[in-house]
Amino acid sequence: MAGPTSHEGGASLRAVLFDVDFTLAKPGPALGPHGYVAAGERHGLALDPSRFSAARDAALELLERHPELDHDDEIWFAFTERIVLGMGGEQPASYACAVDITRGWELHENFELYEDTAPVLAELRDAGLKIGLLTNSARDVNAFARHHKLDVDAAIGSLEHGKTKPHASIFRAVLDLLGVEPAEAVMVGDTVEDDIEGARALGMRAILVDRLDRHPGYEGRLENLSGLPAALGLSQRAT
Repeated sequence: MAGPTSHEGGASLRAVLFDVDFTLAKPGPALGPHGYVAAGERHGLALDPSRFSAARDAALELLERHPELDHDDEIWFAFTERIVLGMGGEQPASYACAVDITRGWELHENFELYEDTAPVLAELRDAGLKIGLLTNSARDVNAFARHHKLDVDAAIGSLEHGKTKPHASIFRAVLDLLGVEPAEAVMVGDTVEDDIEGARALGMRAILVDRLDRHPGYEGRLENLSGLPAALGLSQRAT
């Protein structure tokens, strides 16, 4: 097993922190357009799956974080209800339907790992690095890791912690569990404001993984995890 490597600022790289959704794992069909249709049927609503993408994009434009960066499920209930309404749903059943769908994000079986997730995490582990998970979610992240057989050293979700990314305290909480300083860790995620800017504000290095091609002009972005070991300099390390 190789020892620590140096990265920005000359500090030794000891840990890599990962966002979960759209970085390590993607939502399955139950959380997509046909999952919305099925949920709609449970609540007496006829939703049009062809309107899902446009409805979600419109809901994203109106999405606002809690002013104190507190974890607040109502934000996501409202976000999901806008999608339901955009797909043809009607109030008041749209709210109960939205809660039903949102709770589906807490179920580990509703997600699948990207093909590059397990191999890359194994390579980081072989390099002697600690691995942490950090997500804005009501999900039990430790149980999620066990369900998907992810070998990690620490995992925290915003429901458990109380604050959401990019609040500094949630990053510090994971770093404390890992026993490393900000300069010794790298954050990897798909959201510029939450993952990248939040980590950098604390003194961490951060790498954007842009699987959905939302930030094509972002300098240094990765299209998937396959390029992460090289971006961390692992390919240059002696084994």
